[in-house]
Amino acid sequence: MSEETINTLGEFGIINRIAEKFENKNESTIKGIGDDAAVIDCGEKYQLISTDCLMESVHFDLHYVPLKHLGYKAVAVNISDIAAMNGTPKQITVNLGISPRFTLEAIDELYNGIKLACEAFNVDLIGGDTSSSPSGLFISITAIGEVDKEKVSYRNGAKENDIICTTGDLGGAYIGLNILEREKQVFLENDKIQPQLDDHAYSVGRQLKPEARMDVIYDLKDAGVVPTSMIDISDGLASELFHITSQSNCGATLYEDKIPVSDKVYKTAVDVFKIDPITCMMNGGEDYELLFTVKQEDYDKIKNHPDISVIGHIQPKENGVSLITKAGNVVPIEAQGWDHINKK
Repeated sequence: MSEETINTLGEFGIINRIAEKFENKNESTIKGIGDDAAVIDCGEKYQLISTDCLMESVHFDLHYVPLKHLGYKAVAVNISDIAAMNGTPKQITVNLGISPRFTLEAIDELYNGIKLACEAFNVDLIGGDTSSSPSGLFISITAIGEVDKEKVSYRNGAKENDIICTTGDLGGAYIGLNILEREKQVFLENDKIQPQLDDHAYSVGRQLKPEARMDVIYDLKDAGVVPTSMIDISDGLASELFHITSQSNCGATLYEDKIPVSDKVYKTAVDVFKIDPITCMMNGGEDYELLFTVKQEDYDKIKNHPDISVIGHIQPKENGVSLITKAGNVVPIEAQGWDHINKK
């Protein structure tokens, strides 16, 4: 394919193109390409396997990303995929491509972050591979987890009248990235000027050190709730909602005033960057919160959870995917999230 074709298709177009060429041949392969993790039948439980890569200058910029934070984030984003299947992470492997410019101390710092994440999410580092790289740093982590067969959550299980929920708050990672990019430009113009980050610790933290929401997965388990569908919010709320609705063959309605955003993120978006906060929440990406649906009868079990927001409901497919604004207008939702191919 030409470079132009790759940019036109984008990340998910390329994934779909690959998936069309392969079919599963083993009975143990329950779910292959197309969800947050692959699902393998291992007897009493399903095994979950997910892998992500982070490439310097595409997914991170070492001008402002500390290696320790990078190591932690690389693990967390993979654990988030296991969480999105309603599973429990158990092990990880780490593959690195390292250029000669990195010292042993730098690699130690990267692994210090990886170790902290392993401790935070109770997973074991069981192996991997290390290779030289002509330039830059490349990290690929595979996460392995498990889930009870009757409790696995896919993207394609949403049903009409299901309640749409999200964890945490949205848009912070996008604002954090904008702040870091702004301060980088200031530094490149004058390296004697220190970055102004004190007032933006929350947003910057959301970008540099996201947390996989395993805490909510454990809470849902304790409450006896199995999401009918689920996905983690890595590419923006709108994009992830379209994954659920397209694979579940349904529509959806969200309510702008129900979508959670922190006061600091809202204020920074409006006052500093002159951005509509709903754009940050819908299309920003990298929050790594969970978007999921539950049955109506499970509402009472989750309504008082301090970190779960009910933001809408599933509709018939012919109703489309729309947002009810604070003014009461019905606006069609368009997916314009982070594209890892086109870097936007």
